[in-house]
Amino acid sequence: MNSTGPAVKGLHLIPFRGLRYVPERVGSLAAVTSPPYDVVVRPDGLHHLESADPHNIVRLILPQADTPAARREQASDTLHRWLSDGILAPDDEPALYVYEQRKGDLLQRGIIGALELSDATEGVVLPHEGVMPHIIEDRADLMRATATNLEPLLLSYRGNGNAMGAAAVVERTVLRTPLLSTTTEDGHSHRLWAVTDPAELAEVRADLAQQQALIADGHHRWATYLRLRAEHTPPTPWDFGLVLLVDTARYPLQVRGIHRLLHRLPVAEALSAVSDTFRVRRVDGPLPQALDTLAEAAAESNALLLAGDGAFHLIDRPSPELLARTVPDDRPEAWRTLDATVLHAALLNHLWKIPDAPEHIGYIHDAAATVAKAERDGGTAVLMHPVREEVVRDLARQGVTMPRKSTSFGPKPASGLVLRSLAH
Repeated sequence: MNSTGPAVKGLHLIPFRGLRYVPERVGSLAAVTSPPYDVVVRPDGLHHLESADPHNIVRLILPQADTPAARREQASDTLHRWLSDGILAPDDEPALYVYEQRKGDLLQRGIIGALELSDATEGVVLPHEGVMPHIIEDRADLMRATATNLEPLLLSYRGNGNAMGAAAVVERTVLRTPLLSTTTEDGHSHRLWAVTDPAELAEVRADLAQQQALIADGHHRWATYLRLRAEHTPPTPWDFGLVLLVDTARYPLQVRGIHRLLHRLPVAEALSAVSDTFRVRRVDGPLPQALDTLAEAAAESNALLLAGDGAFHLIDRPSPELLARTVPDDRPEAWRTLDATVLHAALLNHLWKIPDAPEHIGYIHDAAATVAKAERDGGTAVLMHPVREEVVRDLARQGVTMPRKSTSFGPKPASGLVLRSLAH
């Protein structure tokens, strides 16, 4: 997305001294990485990562202790111990980092840097989802305790599609020897390069100064950055936040749904409550086939897939009268017809009467994991079909936020490849 005139300030990305694992001090770089904190499926995924390597980054991004204060202290103590033991060390000079992810036909490249969080970013960095205050508080507490940006959020922007400016720097850089190269257990290969040449840094800076960005992943981290910036009198390192910027004109992101796990609602009760206002059908599995059926239904009306009782149930074609009573009419049509809007307004709030609180609703990125947990716990998995990227961008440009956890853009950057200390 390009800015439309000189009055709109663009993106200001600066180099920083990346804090990185010292390869000789860990078992493998792959074993110390993690998905972003909100993608880790707890407790199974958390325990798996903790056991992969004693220095896995999950011990910093999701510290485990009995109280919030103890978790913060544990993360801070762990980070300081790893620094003093030489497990983590800062790079010698500030850099922007070119980051590449590859798996089969999927290829994504972008630039990691410290993005200015000035007041001028309003209208330049565009959120598209609402956030949950308790998560912002938790992330803010963790960042205060560690004085570190532990993982980048993902921003997308639309370049002109040509290998010029930042894109040219990226394509030249990947021809060089990387700082690190590793393949994680999900099959993604990861490579990282440092860009320190003043001319190339200036090339990136001039190009990004003309751009706007959409928050693809990391709304809570973005809100946390802004909160912490407001707590400090500038200029300080808190005026910047760690981001990965991807030019989606060259490297389109994938968009997936984020699924809901209703901890205390059995599938039978969920279906009974919607039988008068939705069409309800049992559909064939296995899961990939059921998701294909969901995609077909979602092309014609609001549609959701419920699971957790050993079967798959498609609910679609909600009653217009129900939607008229429950969906707010003060938003654009594109917002009112989102599956997530209908789910939260008509189902969670009205028919199921479930509060949007962690003890009632879990948000899980992986469909199979959502179904498995619902079957194990006796709850209901609500599987979502993804929203098209152009709908997200259009709403973001209008300043309209989607219901929280409406989309999952990816591939997401692996956590643990490069951190940013705010203490130096």
